[in-house]
Amino acid sequence: MSFFDAAVQIADRVSRPRVAQAHCDVPCGIYDPAPMKIAANTVLTLTQKLLALEPPAPGDKQATLAFGNTAARMIMVKEQHAEICKRELLILWTDWFKPPHVEQFPELHTLVWNTAKLGSKCKQEVNLEAAEQLFQNVNKFAHIFSKSGYTLPNAALMAG
Repeated sequence: MSFFDAAVQIADRVSRPRVAQAHCDVPCGIYDPAPMKIAANTVLTLTQKLLALEPPAPGDKQATLAFGNTAARMIMVKEQHAEICKRELLILWTDWFKPPHVEQFPELHTLVWNTAKLGSKCKQEVNLEAAEQLFQNVNKFAHIFSKSGYTLPNAALMAG
């Protein structure tokens, strides 16, 4: 046993450690659905733009390359933002919301489940209906979050 381990054991006997409660892995206590909302909006906007892209005339090599490049970049960013949306949703779901919230908002579990599934669908497809529903679900979730009793720590410092 190291000196450090022995010292910690003695300290634990003298003053029992208390249990710490936190909503997240590192207890910062700062939660905000804004990144999720921006990500869902990006997914919707890029889906609309992809569907509006006009393919080039056959035989126009330069236009075909430009079209492919633009489509590939839009798809990549759409997929990245669908993943951001899912990650932010799950962080709020697993770190902020607790059983009393689920009692207060009984639709919450199903909303999170369906929203996460929509995020996956938006990554897999260029589907306007799914992108619109993702956007709507994220906004419903953000509204529930706003009614859940969360207040931003240090809000007075940030306002000044």
